[in-house]
Amino acid sequence: MQSLIEFLAHNLVDDPSAVEVREIRNDRFATVVGLRVGPHDLGKVIGRQGRVAKSMRTLVRASATIQGKRHVGLEIDENTSIEIEDAEEVQE
Repeated sequence: MQSLIEFLAHNLVDDPSAVEVREIRNDRFATVVGLRVGPHDLGKVIGRQGRVAKSMRTLVRASATIQGKRHVGLEIDENTSIEIEDAEEVQE
């Protein structure tokens, strides 16, 4: 699933080296994957009125359904200067 998000993001942005995909949460309830891109490419990943982001989330859900998972989320990190927190800190 992370490779799917990484593939999509690499093909959307101008600076593929700035793409970072991390698993934020993976437990029996949900899987959440975080995506971070460069500040100039954020608009390309989100798209007009969030259409590109919504399409990416739909593809991730379809991929998860094929893998037998139910609850999957994609978070696009808007603040590129702050590290995505570890899964333990997010659950608190």
